Amino acid sequence: MRRISLLIGAVLSLSGTAAARPYATPPAASPAVSATTLYVSGRGWGHGVGMSQYGALGFANEGRGYEEILAYFYPGTALGPAPVARVRVLLQERSSVSISSPVPFRVRDVFGKTYPLEAGELKLGPQLEVAVNGAPSALAGPIVFLPGTRSLELGSPYRGQLEVSVTGQKVSVVNAVGLENYLAGVVPREMPAAWHVEALKAQAVAARSYALAHRVGGKGYDLYSDVRSQVYGGVAAEDLRATAAIEATAGQVLLYEGKIADALFHSTSGGRTIAAAEAFGKDVPYLVGVDDPFSALSPAHRWGPVAIGDALARKGLGLRSAVTGLRLIREPSGRVRSAVVRTALGEATVSGTTLRRELGLRSTWITAVSSLMLTRPGAAAVYGRAVVLSGEVKGAKGLVLSQRSEGGWKQVLERPVGGAFTFKTKLLAPTSFRLAAGTLNGPVLKVPVAPLVRVTREAAALAGVVSPATPGAAVEVQRLEGETWIPAGQSVVDEAGGFRLELDLPPGSYRARVAPAAGFAAGISATLRIAG
Repeated sequence: MRRISLLIGAVLSLSGTAAARPYATPPAASPAVSATTLYVSGRGWGHGVGMSQYGALGFANEGRGYEEILAYFYPGTALGPAPVARVRVLLQERSSVSISSPVPFRVRDVFGKTYPLEAGELKLGPQLEVAVNGAPSALAGPIVFLPGTRSLELGSPYRGQLEVSVTGQKVSVVNAVGLENYLAGVVPREMPAAWHVEALKAQAVAARSYALAHRVGGKGYDLYSDVRSQVYGGVAAEDLRATAAIEATAGQVLLYEGKIADALFHSTSGGRTIAAAEAFGKDVPYLVGVDDPFSALSPAHRWGPVAIGDALARKGLGLRSAVTGLRLIREPSGRVRSAVVRTALGEATVSGTTLRRELGLRSTWITAVSSLMLTRPGAAAVYGRAVVLSGEVKGAKGLVLSQRSEGGWKQVLERPVGGAFTFKTKLLAPTSFRLAAGTLNGPVLKVPVAPLVRVTREAAALAGVVSPATPGAAVEVQRLEGETWIPAGQSVVDEAGGFRLELDLPPGSYRARVAPAAGFAAGISATLRIAG
């Protein structure tokens, strides 16, 4: 191959230019790069404690009344009267809020003085300025907005009163509302209103009991409007069918030994509920495991396989490298108590609840886990030189390794069984590989490719060839001093892929580094040793 000689000045000193950057000697072998996709299958949806909503539906469809349903899922409890008739629900906590009414309404300050307000919207910041008699006025808080003939609105309508207070620079809005009206905005969000009325009645009693058992203390409100308590949607969530079930059970709660029962509920048990002692480490006499013969009504009775990619697993579980293995430690019920997550950097143990939450699983009742892992060397492959990929398929039948080709995928390896494998190939350009097993698509792993760089010594010069040619790419000749590569001179790759640098070469070790270009990674030649 003809080389075009390019003279690029004299030797660069260490302090001469910004380009004169020392490179520490890399480790003997860069850590391998892996990508893993997990596939998880399981049963049920939710924590599995207390009443299964699909179980309640099944019993109702079989002619059971709500009292029987509740007695089955909360053994030892009895129906009794609710001790309170109103609750306070935190709706918003922001730097500013907007309260509106389609009809005239009123506001009351902390001293009990009431002011009439015209229909429309009020925007409130920490100063609590309200237009009173046509002029902005800062009212002493907390202030209470009283509805006219229509419900007050905070983005959507809510029954009852809206109380606004300020803490620091945060404006809080609390809905003071009757317990039954609160439930009217909760039950349709927790259970489909089209379900059997006896299931809705059971849900109403469970939701009423849960709300009163989980009241927040010392914060100026009793409940949250989200999943920290129960999802509360106000008037917009109401449905006449659910409201009828609430009215039919008005004021009823579950009691155990005279105290309000913590009536936990969930969507789907998977076939059997579990005890609170197993789920939360606390024994509750009426929260025990019972068979759920109607779980199969739910589409989540059995679920999966659900794909868990590298990004989700690393972020959710706080991992610094790809998952290489997963060992599940189970409770007697079969649900996962904890999981030992293996990576190239070690192991981490997480609870079953954390595993479920961070990976977005429907429950901790995991029945099967498959894993597809693909690994490449840590360093870029070298143009035209052999590179070995490896991987492993667990919990799935067969494996197929494919390479990206002309916008699609070309199969390069197939085996009828899973397990560990290796694949040796030569690459002429950066590419990607994808691992699959049956219907399970595994990880896609990019494999960078560096050009092949060869250098030779000539009289008072160092010359080289880059394959493939990357014209215009910067070339830096480096000299080893101690354990650090020091810049010794620069050149540029010519159209034919060659470079040449006229340079005084005292005895020592030299190499050439070609900067990334044309999609290729940085290329580094073998070390050239010049004797004295």
